Amino acid sequence: MDTQKEALCRIISTLANKNEELQTFLETVDNTLTGLQEESCKVMSELEAELEELSSALEQRGAWLRDVIQEEKQRKEAELQKQLSEGKFALLSSEELLEFANQTLTITDEEEFLKAAKQIKERVTMAPAFRLTTRPVVTETMSQFTVDFSAEKAGLQQLHFLPVPEAPEIDESCCIVRDNAITVVWRPSGEADGDGVRNESYDLEYRKTNRDSSLHAAPEAFWEKIHNIRETQATISGLKFDSGFVVIRVRARNKMAPGEFSEPVIMETKGEHGLQNSSSSVCLQSITYSSVVFAAFNFGFDAVTAHAELKVCGNSVTWEPQGVKGHDPRLRGKENKSSRSATPSPNKTAGNRSGRERFAGESYTVLGDQDMIGGCHYWELRPLPDWKSFSVGVVYRASLGRFDQLGKSAGSWCLHASQWLQSTLAAKHNNRAKALDWPLPQRIGIYCDYDNGDLSFIDVDRLHLLHSFKTKFSQPLVPAFTVWCGGIAITTGLQVPSFMGNFLSTNRSLSSLSQ
Repeated sequence: MDTQKEALCRIISTLANKNEELQTFLETVDNTLTGLQEESCKVMSELEAELEELSSALEQRGAWLRDVIQEEKQRKEAELQKQLSEGKFALLSSEELLEFANQTLTITDEEEFLKAAKQIKERVTMAPAFRLTTRPVVTETMSQFTVDFSAEKAGLQQLHFLPVPEAPEIDESCCIVRDNAITVVWRPSGEADGDGVRNESYDLEYRKTNRDSSLHAAPEAFWEKIHNIRETQATISGLKFDSGFVVIRVRARNKMAPGEFSEPVIMETKGEHGLQNSSSSVCLQSITYSSVVFAAFNFGFDAVTAHAELKVCGNSVTWEPQGVKGHDPRLRGKENKSSRSATPSPNKTAGNRSGRERFAGESYTVLGDQDMIGGCHYWELRPLPDWKSFSVGVVYRASLGRFDQLGKSAGSWCLHASQWLQSTLAAKHNNRAKALDWPLPQRIGIYCDYDNGDLSFIDVDRLHLLHSFKTKFSQPLVPAFTVWCGGIAITTGLQVPSFMGNFLSTNRSLSSLSQ
């Protein structure tokens, strides 16, 4: 009996302890629930306050941007209205001159006809229609107005309820550097995050550097961006290889927020030849052709040589006439005497331009600022929308006088294009021209193999060989350009593209002008 009572007391004591534990557990759960509700309300209140501040900041920034855009719109409208008025006046003057010319054709008296023809010629020279730059002074874009909410976005990303994608991983073994472009391939961290939110797109950023052992670019370098990439690869095209390496990074983005960037990788660009086998999976191996390593050819315009009526601005040249002063025959006669000499001074090298004067007369020419003394080089030219006539080629710097035009001497080779009165395309050298039966190209590639004496002009958009010169270069070469009415833009820092391989094997069989 006593033993049973003792056992029952132990059971009662155990149940009492368990009951007390259950009561404590219930109180803890109840307090936790209350705290969760209170904390939820607090977080919601803080979120509403943050959103209110963000909305207020957006409204303020929006009002400021509206005012700035309106002011810029009014300024541009005024400039365009002025240009429109000048254009209408020029058109009216041109129509009057055209009517006068038609009337002159009906004159039967020879003396009166010659007098009227002379007046027409003088009026054409100074006609507003030929002195007016037929290009809008402003563009229709307003894209330079941007707003940066990076701080606000960073604050929103710190909220734990916003799922942020993990960083992708760039697959260096599948990346390819070829044809002045870089194809970047990466692996996503996962198809979906913990909350089931899938990566909808990727952002790629890259910047140039000349250091192969550091992922830090030069201080002046900035990240260039490609947004809204739907695949796990992207091609960075139109590169100017004016640096030895490119640093690349990628991040994933879902409908809520972007994630962290991947570990940056560095890719070598210089020395990579465009004739690389397209099936090769090795992207950073140096490729050679005819024992020459093909690197990018970087040069700009030598403004010191530019004709007074040519305006050099960055990588473009435009024809901006200054009047008839530069065409004075007396001035031309005097300067011809000092500009043309049979033999250049032995102390004056081709690269010494300190004493060179500008081109003058009707030689609307400008030279490049880098000489070619060997190797293979490639660059491209694109005529601006209002162009009328231009030439592009190479010259011996010392052999071109101030009034000489490209293609009219033994030391210059060029391609000449014109859409003035009629469309013409011709290859010129040593005062001989060969007409080319091909539509005027919108983008021209120039390939120069100094050592083998090859100079080729390519219609890049149609991948057609326009003309190929075969010669033996004996002096340093320099790129040369002539512009009349309109303008051109060049792209340098390009490697020899792979499509040149299709032309190099057959260019010896094409007809060319003999030296």
